[in-house]
Amino acid sequence: MPLQRRLPKRGFHNPFRVAYEVVNVGQLEAFDAGVEVTPAALQGRRLLRRGKPMLKILGDGTLTRGLTVHAHAVSTAARQKIEAAGGRVEIIA
Repeated sequence: MPLQRRLPKRGFHNPFRVAYEVVNVGQLEAFDAGVEVTPAALQGRRLLRRGKPMLKILGDGTLTRGLTVHAHAVSTAARQKIEAAGGRVEIIA
């Protein structure tokens, strides 16, 4: 019997899954006030790996500086924290 039929098949692998690279709001504290935070800027500070091209901002941590954040997806809590600190969020299409 061939090897691929002998090995157990487990779970479902969605071929259309979108894989995001995750950055928390607390990690954005490393940037100066008024700076535009882009995926390239995050990669320059080694907060992103090169494997996943999509960026999602999550709401863990606190932010005290107003930043302009460019990301593919943002959680509701992260959006509220960024806007409360005087920044704004722009979604990359």
